[in-house]
Amino acid sequence: MVIPLIVLVLAGRIDWAVYASFGGMTALFGRSEPYRLRARSVSVAAVGMVGSIGFGLLLAALGAPLGLLTLGLIVVLVLGVLLVNTMGLFPGTPLFFVFAYTVCAQVPTEPDQVLTRLLVGVAGAAFAWLVTMSGALLRRAAPERSAPLFKQLPRQPRLNPTAYRDGRVWLSIGQMVVGSLVAGGLAILVGVGHPYWAVVSVVAVLPPPGARHSTSRAFHRIFGTALGVLVTGLVLLPGPPVWVLILVIAIGQFGAEILVGKHYGAALLFITPLALTVAHLGSPVPVSDLLVDRVVETVLGGAVALVIVVATRAGLARRAGAPL
Repeated sequence: MVIPLIVLVLAGRIDWAVYASFGGMTALFGRSEPYRLRARSVSVAAVGMVGSIGFGLLLAALGAPLGLLTLGLIVVLVLGVLLVNTMGLFPGTPLFFVFAYTVCAQVPTEPDQVLTRLLVGVAGAAFAWLVTMSGALLRRAAPERSAPLFKQLPRQPRLNPTAYRDGRVWLSIGQMVVGSLVAGGLAILVGVGHPYWAVVSVVAVLPPPGARHSTSRAFHRIFGTALGVLVTGLVLLPGPPVWVLILVIAIGQFGAEILVGKHYGAALLFITPLALTVAHLGSPVPVSDLLVDRVVETVLGGAVALVIVVATRAGLARRAGAPL
């Protein structure tokens, strides 16, 4: 992420940073996979990220009303979950696709700006692909005796072409669609900020298909997101220069990559500042308003997701005849 953002700052086009950043999130995928498999995973992730950016840009240029934006969100959720589960991607969530779509759809865009901004996203994704795959060249160039210096790559992503027939996948899609619509609708009624952050919070908290519907995990994710908002406040409230914001984005992505496979709640301490800082670069608003809105929407979206987790857990236990 850092190098494309520096290039944009030097070019005086920091307004394009949001598209380069979302393209750069391609690098979050494919971790711990052998490079022949990682190439496939990262390429698929790049298509998903660029597609989400492009879809959001198109609706922004059309000045799409709320109903059409909501329909677009449902499309991104359905395709995102199916893509992740069909291709065996990790992280196993459409969170980053949804976030790219919702932010890009909110940034005012003229029709003649769509292609340029999309190409910035493509460039960000392409650069992330090259960096993510660069370790393959290092391993080939290194002498045999240096093998212990390199990390083992044990993850074997499995293709699942019948994911669209898996009931667990459609249960996850249903949860995310219902949760997003409810949380987004409540955010509009409450009248705080942009409702998309409540939607993103729902997607962040709900478990992926097949994962346990644990209330403790849901609380981890809620508190991780809320604490991430507070961390963002400590960074943004002093009004730092753009170079500091780029550093925050870099640290956020680094922490997310380190922790996302170990503890998703802890990873959200980094993912949230990363996401908020990217959104702030794309559409600056008063920081105090940003933080208050995001805390309210995070709690709102997390609460909706928690209700869905508890209800689903109860339903699955009842179906299995097991105690709650």
